[in-house]
Parts: sequence; C-alpha cells; structure tokens
Amino acid sequence: MIRERALRIVLVVVGLFFVAFAYIIFQPQTSKVMQMFLGVYATLGVFLLIAVRNPAANRSLIAFTAWSSLVHAAIMAVQSIHADSEREHLVAAAALFSVIGFLLIALSPVARPQSQNRK
Repeated sequence: MIRERALRIVLVVVGLFFVAFAYIIFQPQTSKVMQMFLGVYATLGVFLLIAVRNPAANRSLIAFTAWSSLVHAAIMAVQSIHADSEREHLVAAAALFSVIGFLLIALSPVARPQSQNRK
C-alpha cells in the first residue's frame, strides 16, 4: 500500500514536471528541434497523470518512462564530457533523469500472474 501511494506521488510529480515543459515550447528562443522534443515529454506527462488512477494497468507506460529517462540521462552524461560550456546543466539534468528512472523502476507495479483459466 505504501509502495503504491509512493508510486502515485512520483507519477504526479514527474507528470507535472514533464507537462511544465509545454511552457518552454512557446518561448520564442526555443529551437524547433527542442520544441518537438519537449512536446513529446509534455505529452508523456499527461499520460503519466492519467496513469495515476490505475498504475498497475499502465505498467508498460511506467516502464517506458523509467527506461527512456535512464537512456536520456546516459546520453546527457556522455554529452557533458564533450561540452565544457554546458557541463553543469547536463550533469544536473542527467542526475535528475536518473533519479526519475530509478524511482519509477523501484516503485513499478508488480506484474500479476495471468489466470490460466483465461480464454
């Protein structure tokens, strides 16, 4: 029960964080590529907020969010090695996305065994 409540809280926080990216999309200095990228994250945030109602039914969405966050963090960590001027931002963002990924994996709903009488 505590684990599911913690997962719901993480889903709300991460969902709202991702939805907040929509604000950046409409800033004039935001590049077209960044607008598309953040648009995907904002959409993912909406679906995470919907998943709060029934996390067990949305295991694949939660898993996708977790693993894609870890991949995103790994890419930013590697980029930080080569980008001296952006190193601090990339390392901070990599740490944040790593925390998101690991929290979602740790709190992910347990798979229920499928009934063998299912037709």
